[in-house]
Amino acid sequence: MVELERHFCPNQECKDYGLRNRGNIAMRGKYGKDKSRDLLYCRTCGKRFAATQSSALFGLHLPAETIRAIIHHAAEGIGVRATARLLGLDKDTVNRVILRAGEHCASVLSSLLTSLELTEAQMDELWTFVKKRKILAPPKTSRAGTGGPGSGRPLTSLHDC
Repeated sequence: MVELERHFCPNQECKDYGLRNRGNIAMRGKYGKDKSRDLLYCRTCGKRFAATQSSALFGLHLPAETIRAIIHHAAEGIGVRATARLLGLDKDTVNRVILRAGEHCASVLSSLLTSLELTEAQMDELWTFVKKRKILAPPKTSRAGTGGPGSGRPLTSLHDC
């Protein structure tokens, strides 16, 4: 069953646009080839929309679990081709899902940052914190030239380990 409280009207001209828990979203029916996707309805403006319309899953013809697996692999640093092999998908499909998820994250982050109401003092505190983190972060060191494991240089004796 769909949790209607989580959804909002995507119609920008609706007076309840972007607002959750207003009681204006209702279940309208099912759609899709096997009627497995939920169709919602805004009682305020009358617009019908897919339950996944404002998510990264909208318009993709893959199961939600497969999309989540692709995003999880990308977050873990697994490459596009390796992810495609592991999940039995085409690399272009995996790339398209990752790009769509990235665009969705960027739009969500942008809307969250624009709706953030901070005073000038709070912004200054935040900037100082970020700047200090960069200064206090330990410098990245390279193991090149050490001859130790992983350096790519051959060992000349057992004492090099």
